[in-house]
Amino acid sequence: MNIRAIIMGLAFAFMWSSAFTSARVIVAYAPPMSALSLRFLISGALAVIIALFMGQSFRLTRGQWFATILFGVCQNGLYLGLNFIAMQTIEASLAAIIASTMPLLVALAGWIVFREKLNKMAIAGLVIGIVGVAVIMGARLQGGVDLFGLMLCVIGAIALTIATLAVRGASSGGNVMMVVGLQMLVGSLCLGLVGFTTEDLTVNWTWQLGVAFAYTTLIPGLAATLVWFTLVNQIGMVKASTFHFLTPFFGVAVAAVLLGESLGLRDVIGVFIIMLGILAVQLSKQSPRLRDAA
Repeated sequence: MNIRAIIMGLAFAFMWSSAFTSARVIVAYAPPMSALSLRFLISGALAVIIALFMGQSFRLTRGQWFATILFGVCQNGLYLGLNFIAMQTIEASLAAIIASTMPLLVALAGWIVFREKLNKMAIAGLVIGIVGVAVIMGARLQGGVDLFGLMLCVIGAIALTIATLAVRGASSGGNVMMVVGLQMLVGSLCLGLVGFTTEDLTVNWTWQLGVAFAYTTLIPGLAATLVWFTLVNQIGMVKASTFHFLTPFFGVAVAAVLLGESLGLRDVIGVFIIMLGILAVQLSKQSPRLRDAA
């Protein structure tokens, strides 16, 4: 893993994690699902245009169409939609922490559903991650966190896990950037149908909303995706996924700096425990030779 790959990995983790802070700003001024639908409409259209310039086409395999629809519904519609709603009542840092447990949930679900074997490092990582979540949840429950918002974030993380497990190998047919753009458009359609029919479409137009919306559309929405696929192509999925262990740290740090969200000692301890758990699970997927070289 060279310096370029490390820089890209750090950039991806930061951009991905910062989306929760910008989302927290957006939902303070605009209806969550309608705003998110517009974000995906713009990001998806830009991704499709980029894919066409790259020579990609709309001719996807049956598996890719399945992945496009399922991922669009589960990741963009359920995972992000529920998180946007939840962040009307809970802090961005907590939403980021819950979302960051996805690699742990994927490993756990792979073991339960697909009977994938877990080595000792993976099992230890799962146990460590669960302990970290318990530490944070205990502190937040004592502090009076909104249980409905918390439940929405948990359901969203489960939906993202299901999508991740179901679409493994979806990039094997090529046209990867086209798949990325189309799944964003699927999410936009789902969110738009719900948002435009159920939400009060009143928007408080402020510069904060404009900056947050532009940022979440172009940086976490598009740039992070481009960096991710470039990173995967360069060093592979397993090594690239290792950078996910940084998302809890970046998520709470950005929220603390930009939104002034307070962090207790138990929050900080829990974040680092979760990071260790995610890192252990990701490293367990590498061969012993690769782990020694990492």
